Amino acid sequence: MGRQSGPAATDAARHGPLEAIFNPRSVAVLGVTPTPGTVPYDIFYNILASGYKGVLYPVAPGKRSISAVRAYRYVTDIPDEVDLAVIVFPASVVDKALIQCGEKGVKGAVIISAGFREVGAKGLQREQRVREICAEHGIALIGPNCLGVINTDPKTVLNASFARKMPAAGRIAFLSQSGALCTAVLDYARGKSIGFSKFVSFGNKAGVTEIDLLDYLHADEQTDVILLYLEELRDGRGLIEAARRITRGDNPKPILAIKSGRTPQGADAASSHTGSLAAEDAICEAVFREAGIIRVNSIEELFNTAVLLAYQPMPSDDRLAIVTNAGGPGVMATDALI
Repeated sequence: MGRQSGPAATDAARHGPLEAIFNPRSVAVLGVTPTPGTVPYDIFYNILASGYKGVLYPVAPGKRSISAVRAYRYVTDIPDEVDLAVIVFPASVVDKALIQCGEKGVKGAVIISAGFREVGAKGLQREQRVREICAEHGIALIGPNCLGVINTDPKTVLNASFARKMPAAGRIAFLSQSGALCTAVLDYARGKSIGFSKFVSFGNKAGVTEIDLLDYLHADEQTDVILLYLEELRDGRGLIEAARRITRGDNPKPILAIKSGRTPQGADAASSHTGSLAAEDAICEAVFREAGIIRVNSIEELFNTAVLLAYQPMPSDDRLAIVTNAGGPGVMATDALI
C-alpha cells in the first residue's frame, strides 16, 4: 500500500476531472527515481513531505521502495484506485504510461516531462498521441512540459511539483504557461509573504487550458484573485466568455494577466519555449479589454495589484471620483481609469 496520512479530502468522482487533479484521494508518481536532487525524486518527496492527506504511490520499475514507501512496477499493479498520475518518465515512453493510466481508470494526469511540441515535429506527434489517449480514456491532462500543480487547501495540501518549497496558503491563484517563471514567482512571493490558494504550471496545455482552469477557480472557495501568465492566445472568444463570467457575473473575481511575446523577437522565443504561436499583441490587448482582464507588464505590478484586490474589492460600478491637489497626476489617473 502507499502512504496514507488521513481521510480523503474530496470525492473526486463527484466533482469532476479537475477535482481529481486538485483534490485527489490518491496520487501515483510514475517514473520516480531514488536519487535526491533529480526532478522525479523531488516531485515524489514534495508530495510526501508537504503533508498530503491522501494515499501516495511511487511507480518505479526495478525498485522495491522509494523513501520507505512501497513501489510498483506499473500503475496497473496498484491494488486501489488512483485519482491522479504525475508522470515524469522520458517523453518517448509517456504514451505507454498514459495508456496504462487509462486501463487503471486514472481520472487526471500531470505530465512534467518535456520533449513535446516545443522541440519540433517529432515532439508535436508525441503530443498529439498524448491528447488522443487522454480523450479516449477521459483523462484530464495538465501539461506536458510543466512544473506541476500545488494546492494549499488544508483539506488536501498537495505539492505535485518540483518547486523547492511549498508556498504559504493565501487567497490568490496563479496560472502560468512557463514553469521557470513559476519558480521565480514563488521566490518573489515568499520574500513578500504572499500566499497562494492554487498554483498551476500548465505548460503546452495539450489538455486542460487556461479557460478550464479559470472556470474551476471561479467556483473555488479558497480563491479571491486569479493571476495568469500566457505566451499564446489560442481561443480568444473562449477566454472572453469565461473571463466575463468570472469578472462580471455572480461571485465576481478579478483576473490579472501578463501576456509575453509583445515583439516579434519575443514571439519567436515563446515558440521555442512552449511551442506557442503568439497572436498579434494588439489582438491580445483587445481580448483582455473585452474580457475584463486587467493586463500588467511585470511581476512586481502583478503582485502589487493582486494584493490590493485581495484586500480591497473591485468597485461595483463605474461611478468613480478622482480627488487630487495636482493637475498632472489627475490627468494620468483619468487616463488610467477610462
